[in-house]
Amino acid sequence: MKMFSKFLLTLLFSAFSTLTFAQTFPAAQVVGPGCGDKKIKWDVTTDRSKHPIATPEPGKALVYFLQDDTNYQSALRPTTRFGLNGSWVGATQANAYFYVSVDPGEQHLCASWQLSLSGGHTAAADHFLAEADKSYFFVVRDLYINADHGPASMKLELINSDEGQLLISKFGFSSSHARK
Repeated sequence: MKMFSKFLLTLLFSAFSTLTFAQTFPAAQVVGPGCGDKKIKWDVTTDRSKHPIATPEPGKALVYFLQDDTNYQSALRPTTRFGLNGSWVGATQANAYFYVSVDPGEQHLCASWQLSLSGGHTAAADHFLAEADKSYFFVVRDLYINADHGPASMKLELINSDEGQLLISKFGFSSSHARK
């Protein structure tokens, strides 16, 4: 009886400590403070003849979101949606970009494929401190060779403005809107 009591006490303690440290996220949210609701899908149009570069509004910062599919070797390219501080702000497809204006301060970013084409790492996150009157360039680099080399993946990274402008000169400009 004493052994059973110890076992029961240990079991209860383990269950309580697991519940204490467990975190749950709404099923509709991709985990990450920059991500939006994963149920929201985007329609994207890309104009490959335009390559606009903007300057920040006075007192604001400008964030460019680029999708680099140079190393994504599949005819079907992912639609990548980009989030900022918990809301999706736009999407791109296949070597494209867009930009948004933000207030100065800490910014939480997220990139997520709208659909998982082959499993793997299909979301990425980052954060930075935006300063007024500055521009920031974040690129998602999508990678997929073939099924023999593993699942597709993405990486989100801050790049310098020279690299950002070079990529913009090669990429199309995306316009997107959330589906209703």
